[in-house]
Amino acid sequence: MLATIKGYYEKGKIILEETAPVQSKTDVIVTFLTDEKPQLLKRVPGALKGKISIPDNFNDPLEDLKEYM
Repeated sequence: MLATIKGYYEKGKIILEETAPVQSKTDVIVTFLTDEKPQLLKRVPGALKGKISIPDNFNDPLEDLKEYM
């Protein structure tokens, strides 16, 4: 069985806001939800300049599609 119960962690203890649905000894998984947002790296404008190129014939019709045109 898998059940989720909301609670909070304070001073080394986990306090549940509801009664657990089991009374016997049971394994548990604890997930800590924090308000911290990961620090986003700032993008550098022009970082890929010179690394990407578009061929001069990019907009020319494709040979494979000539019969449909």
